[in-house]
Amino acid sequence: MSETSDRRLYFPHVARNREPILEVLQRVLPSQGLVLEVASGGGEHAAYFASNLPGVLWQPTDANSEMFESIAAHRAAAGIVNLLAPLHLDVTSEQWPVERADALVCCNMIHISPWAATEGLIAGAGRTLPLGGLIYLYGPYKIDGRHTAPSNQDFDARLRAQNPLWGVRDLTDVASLAKRHGLELAETVAMPANNLSVVFRRA
Repeated sequence: MSETSDRRLYFPHVARNREPILEVLQRVLPSQGLVLEVASGGGEHAAYFASNLPGVLWQPTDANSEMFESIAAHRAAAGIVNLLAPLHLDVTSEQWPVERADALVCCNMIHISPWAATEGLIAGAGRTLPLGGLIYLYGPYKIDGRHTAPSNQDFDARLRAQNPLWGVRDLTDVASLAKRHGLELAETVAMPANNLSVVFRRA
Protein backbone atom coordinates (compact mmCIF):
# COMPACT_ATOMS: atom_id res chain seq x y z
CA MET A 1 0.00 0.00 0.00
CA SER A 2 1.25 3.50 -0.80
CA GLU A 3 -0.15 6.94 -0.23
CA THR A 4 0.30 10.06 -2.34
CA SER A 5 0.19 13.67 -1.20
CA ASP A 6 -3.36 13.93 -2.55
CA ARG A 7 -4.45 11.27 -0.02
CA ARG A 8 -5.29 8.52 -2.50
CA LEU A 9 -4.60 5.04 -1.18
CA TYR A 10 -3.46 2.29 -3.53
CA PHE A 11 -3.56 -1.47 -2.96
CA PRO A 12 -1.68 -3.83 -5.33
CA HIS A 13 -4.50 -6.37 -5.58
CA VAL A 14 -6.85 -3.73 -7.00
CA ALA A 15 -4.61 -3.08 -9.99
CA ARG A 16 -4.46 -6.83 -10.57
CA ASN A 17 -8.16 -7.62 -10.38
CA ARG A 18 -9.99 -4.53 -11.60
CA GLU A 19 -9.93 -5.39 -15.33
CA PRO A 20 -11.26 -8.96 -14.95
CA ILE A 21 -13.94 -7.71 -12.55
CA LEU A 22 -14.91 -4.92 -14.93
CA GLU A 23 -15.39 -7.44 -17.75
CA VAL A 24 -18.01 -9.24 -15.65
CA LEU A 25 -19.65 -6.03 -14.42
CA GLN A 26 -20.00 -4.69 -17.95
CA ARG A 27 -21.95 -7.81 -18.81
CA VAL A 28 -24.17 -8.23 -15.75
CA LEU A 29 -24.88 -4.72 -14.45
CA PRO A 30 -27.80 -2.70 -15.77
CA SER A 31 -26.87 -0.08 -18.34
CA GLN A 32 -28.22 2.65 -16.07
CA GLY A 33 -29.38 3.10 -12.51
CA LEU A 34 -27.79 3.25 -9.06
CA VAL A 35 -25.01 0.82 -8.15
CA LEU A 36 -24.32 0.60 -4.42
CA GLU A 37 -20.77 -0.51 -3.68
CA VAL A 38 -20.33 -2.02 -0.22
CA ALA A 39 -16.90 -1.95 1.44
CA SER A 40 -15.29 0.40 -1.07
CA GLY A 41 -12.00 0.58 0.83
CA GLY A 42 -9.72 3.24 -0.58
CA GLY A 43 -11.95 3.97 -3.56
CA GLU A 44 -9.75 2.66 -6.39
CA HIS A 45 -12.39 0.26 -7.63
CA ALA A 46 -15.08 2.94 -7.39
CA ALA A 47 -13.16 5.40 -9.55
CA TYR A 48 -12.15 2.78 -12.12
CA PHE A 49 -15.55 1.15 -12.45
CA ALA A 50 -17.49 4.41 -12.53
CA SER A 51 -15.14 5.73 -15.22
CA ASN A 52 -15.78 2.66 -17.36
CA LEU A 53 -19.51 2.39 -16.64
CA PRO A 54 -20.68 5.94 -17.42
CA GLY A 55 -24.36 5.03 -17.60
CA VAL A 56 -24.68 4.16 -13.92
CA LEU A 57 -24.48 6.22 -10.77
CA TRP A 58 -21.83 4.65 -8.55
CA GLN A 59 -22.30 5.04 -4.80
CA PRO A 60 -19.23 4.07 -2.75
CA THR A 61 -19.61 3.20 0.93
CA ASP A 62 -17.49 1.87 3.74
CA ALA A 63 -17.87 1.07 7.43
CA ASN A 64 -14.50 2.73 8.10
CA SER A 65 -14.84 6.49 7.83
CA GLU A 66 -11.05 6.77 7.69
CA MET A 67 -11.33 5.55 4.08
CA PHE A 68 -13.47 8.49 3.04
CA GLU A 69 -10.54 10.84 2.48
CA SER A 70 -8.99 8.42 0.01
CA ILE A 71 -12.32 7.72 -1.71
CA ALA A 72 -12.94 11.46 -2.04
CA ALA A 73 -9.44 11.96 -3.47
CA HIS A 74 -9.93 9.23 -6.07
CA ARG A 75 -13.29 10.78 -6.91
CA ALA A 76 -11.76 14.22 -7.34
CA ALA A 77 -8.94 12.88 -9.51
CA ALA A 78 -11.38 10.96 -11.70
CA GLY A 79 -13.47 14.07 -12.27
CA ILE A 80 -16.59 12.16 -13.32
CA VAL A 81 -20.17 13.10 -12.53
CA ASN A 82 -21.47 9.55 -12.02
CA LEU A 83 -19.22 8.82 -9.02
CA LEU A 84 -20.97 9.97 -5.84
CA ALA A 85 -19.49 11.05 -2.52
CA PRO A 86 -18.88 8.18 -0.06
CA LEU A 87 -21.40 7.21 2.59
CA HIS A 88 -20.93 5.37 5.86
CA LEU A 89 -22.51 1.92 5.72
CA ASP A 90 -22.41 -0.71 8.45
CA VAL A 91 -23.81 -3.82 6.78
CA THR A 92 -24.94 -5.24 10.12
CA SER A 93 -27.31 -2.30 10.63
CA GLU A 94 -30.93 -2.68 9.58
CA GLN A 95 -30.92 0.97 8.48
CA TRP A 96 -28.77 1.56 5.43
CA PRO A 97 -28.13 5.09 4.07
CA VAL A 98 -29.42 3.96 0.66
CA GLU A 99 -32.88 2.39 0.69
CA ARG A 100 -33.09 1.35 -2.97
CA ALA A 101 -30.42 0.43 -5.52
CA ASP A 102 -30.54 -1.28 -8.88
CA ALA A 103 -27.45 -3.37 -8.10
CA LEU A 104 -24.97 -4.02 -5.30
CA VAL A 105 -21.25 -4.70 -5.69
CA CYS A 106 -19.07 -6.06 -2.89
CA CYS A 107 -15.46 -7.11 -3.48
CA ASN A 108 -13.18 -8.81 -0.97
CA MET A 109 -15.26 -8.25 2.15
CA ILE A 110 -16.86 -11.56 3.04
CA HIS A 111 -13.64 -13.39 3.93
CA ILE A 112 -12.15 -10.54 5.99
CA SER A 113 -15.14 -9.94 8.22
CA PRO A 114 -17.23 -11.99 10.65
CA TRP A 115 -20.05 -14.12 9.26
CA ALA A 116 -22.45 -11.57 10.77
CA ALA A 117 -21.25 -9.11 8.14
CA THR A 118 -22.20 -11.53 5.36
CA GLU A 119 -25.58 -12.02 7.01
CA GLY A 120 -26.07 -8.25 7.13
CA LEU A 121 -24.92 -7.80 3.54
CA ILE A 122 -27.31 -10.39 2.17
CA ALA A 123 -30.22 -9.19 4.30
CA GLY A 124 -29.54 -5.64 3.13
CA ALA A 125 -29.45 -6.76 -0.48
CA GLY A 126 -32.82 -8.42 -0.01
CA ARG A 127 -34.25 -5.15 1.33
CA THR A 128 -32.55 -2.84 -1.15
CA LEU A 129 -32.75 -4.55 -4.54
CA PRO A 130 -35.81 -4.56 -6.81
CA LEU A 131 -37.08 -7.75 -8.40
CA GLY A 132 -34.42 -8.85 -10.88
CA GLY A 133 -31.80 -6.66 -9.22
CA LEU A 134 -28.42 -8.25 -8.59
CA ILE A 135 -25.66 -8.40 -6.05
CA TYR A 136 -22.17 -9.08 -7.36
CA LEU A 137 -19.61 -10.62 -5.01
CA TYR A 138 -15.91 -11.10 -5.65
CA GLY A 139 -13.36 -13.07 -3.68
CA PRO A 140 -12.17 -16.58 -2.75
CA TYR A 141 -14.69 -19.28 -1.84
CA LYS A 142 -14.74 -22.91 -0.86
CA ILE A 143 -16.87 -25.20 -3.03
CA ASP A 144 -18.71 -28.00 -1.22
CA GLY A 145 -16.42 -27.65 1.76
CA ARG A 146 -13.18 -27.73 -0.20
CA HIS A 147 -10.76 -25.01 -1.13
CA THR A 148 -10.31 -24.46 -4.86
CA ALA A 149 -6.51 -24.24 -4.57
CA PRO A 150 -3.76 -24.83 -1.97
CA SER A 151 -3.03 -21.09 -2.00
CA ASN A 152 -6.59 -20.40 -0.88
CA GLN A 153 -6.24 -22.91 1.94
CA ASP A 154 -3.06 -21.17 3.09
CA PHE A 155 -4.78 -17.79 2.80
CA ASP A 156 -7.70 -19.07 4.87
CA ALA A 157 -5.33 -20.25 7.59
CA ARG A 158 -3.61 -16.84 7.69
CA LEU A 159 -6.95 -15.07 7.94
CA ARG A 160 -8.17 -17.25 10.79
CA ALA A 161 -4.87 -16.81 12.63
CA GLN A 162 -5.36 -13.04 12.34
CA ASN A 163 -8.99 -13.21 13.45
CA PRO A 164 -10.84 -16.47 14.22
CA LEU A 165 -14.10 -14.89 12.95
CA TRP A 166 -12.64 -14.34 9.48
CA GLY A 167 -12.04 -16.91 6.77
CA VAL A 168 -12.83 -18.10 3.27
CA ARG A 169 -16.55 -18.93 3.14
CA ASP A 170 -18.23 -21.86 1.50
CA LEU A 171 -20.29 -20.79 -1.49
CA THR A 172 -23.03 -23.24 -0.49
CA ASP A 173 -23.46 -21.42 2.84
CA VAL A 174 -23.61 -18.03 1.11
CA ALA A 175 -26.12 -19.30 -1.45
CA SER A 176 -28.31 -20.82 1.28
CA LEU A 177 -28.26 -17.54 3.17
CA ALA A 178 -29.07 -15.62 0.00
CA LYS A 179 -32.01 -17.87 -0.78
CA ARG A 180 -33.56 -17.11 2.60
CA HIS A 181 -33.58 -13.45 1.58
CA GLY A 182 -35.10 -13.98 -1.86
CA LEU A 183 -31.82 -14.03 -3.77
CA GLU A 184 -31.11 -16.80 -6.28
CA LEU A 185 -27.64 -17.79 -7.45
CA ALA A 186 -27.50 -16.71 -11.09
CA GLU A 187 -23.92 -17.53 -12.05
CA THR A 188 -20.35 -17.96 -10.93
CA VAL A 189 -17.34 -16.95 -13.01
CA ALA A 190 -13.82 -18.27 -12.42
CA MET A 191 -11.40 -15.36 -11.98
CA PRO A 192 -7.62 -15.01 -11.80
CA ALA A 193 -5.77 -16.00 -8.61
CA ASN A 194 -8.40 -18.62 -7.68
CA ASN A 195 -11.13 -16.09 -6.99
CA LEU A 196 -14.75 -16.15 -8.09
CA SER A 197 -17.28 -13.66 -9.34
CA VAL A 198 -20.65 -14.62 -7.87
CA VAL A 199 -23.95 -13.10 -9.01
CA PHE A 200 -27.22 -13.40 -7.14
CA ARG A 201 -30.52 -11.95 -8.38
CA ARG A 202 -33.56 -11.02 -6.35
CA ALA A 203 -36.40 -13.32 -7.38
